Amino acid sequence: MKSKLPPGNMSLYCTRATYGYFIHQGTVVFPCVPLLRVEGPILKTQLLETTLLTLINYATLVATNASRFRLEVGDDKILLEFGLRRAQGPDGGLSASKYCYMGGFNGTSNVLAGKLFGIPIQGTHAHAYVSSHSDLEELKTRVLHDRITNEERPFVELCLQYLYEIAPVLRCDPNQAHRGELAAFISYAIAFPTNFMALVDTYDVIRSGVPNFLAVARALHECSYRAVGLRLDSGDLAYLSTEVRTKFKIAASTFNIPYMEHFRIVASNDINEETLKSLQKQGHSIDSFGIGTHLVTCQKQPALGCVYKLVHLNGTSCIKVSHDKAKVTIPGRKNIYRLFGQDGKALCDLLTKVEEESPKKNQRILSRHPFSEKVRAFVTPVSILNLHKLYWADNEIKIPLPSLEEIRLYAKNQIESVRKDHKRDLNPTPYKVSVSNDLFELMHKLWMDSMPIGDIE
Repeated sequence: MKSKLPPGNMSLYCTRATYGYFIHQGTVVFPCVPLLRVEGPILKTQLLETTLLTLINYATLVATNASRFRLEVGDDKILLEFGLRRAQGPDGGLSASKYCYMGGFNGTSNVLAGKLFGIPIQGTHAHAYVSSHSDLEELKTRVLHDRITNEERPFVELCLQYLYEIAPVLRCDPNQAHRGELAAFISYAIAFPTNFMALVDTYDVIRSGVPNFLAVARALHECSYRAVGLRLDSGDLAYLSTEVRTKFKIAASTFNIPYMEHFRIVASNDINEETLKSLQKQGHSIDSFGIGTHLVTCQKQPALGCVYKLVHLNGTSCIKVSHDKAKVTIPGRKNIYRLFGQDGKALCDLLTKVEEESPKKNQRILSRHPFSEKVRAFVTPVSILNLHKLYWADNEIKIPLPSLEEIRLYAKNQIESVRKDHKRDLNPTPYKVSVSNDLFELMHKLWMDSMPIGDIE
């Protein structure tokens, strides 16, 4: 599956009512597959063009981009969407959070998206939060109540004590650990003791950030809380994450707190697919990636080229021809079927005229390449899925709309139904989108009838 999705051909059919046949949200689609078919009076259906395209193009693009990041890291890593400040305005940022979650991300830093869509909210404090603290004496709240006993504990003193205990074991000088950074971590831990994650690269990750984090994490443990982890936002992420994991293991052994070894390491800093590939080759200890700019702005492909074309009018099929085959439309009102093999993986998609009989499982079906007479094959599917469903008719929704969680799970299952060689990043096997013999003959007759015959002089 490639990030560049195909033009979708929208069918217009002249009737009094308006009907909408759509592919289910979260479905994997391929070149030449119509994403939806709209039937109705041409004036009414033509007015829908801009609305449908603006709703479909960006949503599909971002969800696809998110799914590519998920495919790159696998299912065991946590992916967080951090793109609000880089998105195309607040509307783009909000919708990007939704569609990234749909495409496989685990959470977002966008609080409003969490409120509106129920997406898990995750993140850390900013560098400015650390820089705004300079000394421990600035801290007005200096105690933390034990989570279990509610006993008041001298939290600032505990953090400082544990800094001097852990720093030498980590081969660090406790006096070089920045006191302003420690004060910021303490302040943040007191405010969020159940979800403490520190940003550790404001000054020096190894000599200051990690010792300060571990000191506060140990003090939280003393108060019956458990820290979550830390975030790296600059530097050599592969090297730093490995060093940090080693220090976590030392702290777990020194304090006899086994879970410290498994604190989460989150990495950010302008991460793209190439960064993820490089980290994988180098080896790293990162558990989670916070991805923003390259995710929500889709820098690898900033726009999706779905189009909305007339393919049927007043009982007659229409075609749009071009010297560029990619812009030639497949005419007529069409049904789309996905054919599956014995292993449950998709074999190909088959487009048919709506008046044709539906294909049957366990029967040989002739499938033809839309643009080439010589490319054809018989397919015997084990199962068949009709991709187009009637969602809109009689001025009402005909099928209950799924929740965001249901779409997310459906999209995950859809991606798993596609063979690995179709999904690989380098030289993927082209997925076959074919047409029935009747549709092939209709298309090529209209194509030939629409092309003028030139003169050679």
